[in-house]
This record gives sequence, structure tokens and C-alpha cells, in this order.
Amino acid sequence: MIEKIFTLMAKKKNITQNDILSMYMDYVLTHNEEPKSVYLFSKENNFDEQLFYANFSSFEVIQSSIFEAFHSNTLALLEKSEDYANYDAKSKLLSYYYTLFENFTANRSYVVYALQHQKNMLKKVKSLNKFKEHFKNFIHSLDIPKLDFKQERIEKIQDKAISESAWLQLILTLKFWLEDTSPGFDKTDIFIEKSVNTSFDILDIAPVKSVIDLGKFLYKEAVGK
Repeated sequence: MIEKIFTLMAKKKNITQNDILSMYMDYVLTHNEEPKSVYLFSKENNFDEQLFYANFSSFEVIQSSIFEAFHSNTLALLEKSEDYANYDAKSKLLSYYYTLFENFTANRSYVVYALQHQKNMLKKVKSLNKFKEHFKNFIHSLDIPKLDFKQERIEKIQDKAISESAWLQLILTLKFWLEDTSPGFDKTDIFIEKSVNTSFDILDIAPVKSVIDLGKFLYKEAVGK
């Protein structure tokens, strides 16, 4: 009997980053507050404190890593689909949004806690920093058509404008979802479709290219005369 009790009390050894993320999310939702210290958090979850620091330097890093995990899990799910690789940029972004918000919905209690219950605005911003960085890299990977000015500086400005506007769109969608009271968050799905379609309509460079080509033609004609 004594041996069985000792076995039950033995500390966990095989702790992964995902284990710690799950433990942290469970802790804040159960206690409605952040752990007081890494020591107490580790003790309550029955693993050595050094295992925590082997994976994360602080609770702030964990908060940021959770939203980063939502993003990476979303991409992992999308990349399992053979069709996804052949989608155009708009279809890829729509698929990303739908899958991401399914992940958010599956973890809604934590997302609401992190973004609405948490009163410290600086912590809210920090918790999204890694997510923002990886999301903008994802937007860049879509190769959304841009105007070709053949000037590196202008192209960088275009890239930044597209990624920043995409991030703003995501934040607005997240805010809409947090306030959505429709069954199954159906209105959020509608919002996603309409907002992504609208953003790509705005980014449609074909008409702009036509105007530029016309301008070049008229300029050449004027110079020729």
C-alpha cells in the first residue's frame, strides 16, 4: 500500500510544452486568475519547477505561445488537405479563417479570459505578439498580387501595408466573434466571408494595372509627338 501511494506522489517526468500550455489554460479557467508563481504552479501540477523553465521563461511567454499554437495548429490542419495546396490566395485565407475560429471556439473560455477578462492591456497586446508575427508571415506566403513598381522600397511598403491591413482585419473579426451571440457563431462565418471577399476586391490590381498601362501609352504618345 505504501509503495502505491509513493508511486502516485512521484512527480511527472515527461512534460511537454503542450502539456504545460494545457495545464496553464486549465489553471486560469479553474482559479479565474494567473498562477501566483512558477513554483506553486509546478507543485499543483506535480512536476519539477526546472521542467517549466526548460520550456518557458515566464507565464507571459506561455500566454503568447498559446495564441501562436492556435495559429500553428490551424496551418497543420490545413496542410493535411491535398486540395489546400492548390487553392488561390483568397481561398487559402478563407480556409485559414474558418479553421482558426473553429480552434478559437473549441477554446472559447480561455480566449475570452485572455482577451476580455484580462484587464492589463499591455499583457493582452504581448499575448498576441508571436501570433501576429507568424500570421503576417502566413499572409506574405500567400503571394497576394501587388503592383510591380520595380522598386524594392515601394514593394516593401506594399508588403507591409497588406500584412498590417490583414492583421487589422483579423483583430476586427476576433472582436466580432467575441461579441457574437448567434447559434454556432454563424454570424462570424458570414462576417469572415464578406470581409475577406471585400478585402480582395479592394486589392484587385487588374483595374489599376489597366489605368497605369493607359497612362504609359498616353505618355509615350505625348512624348512621341
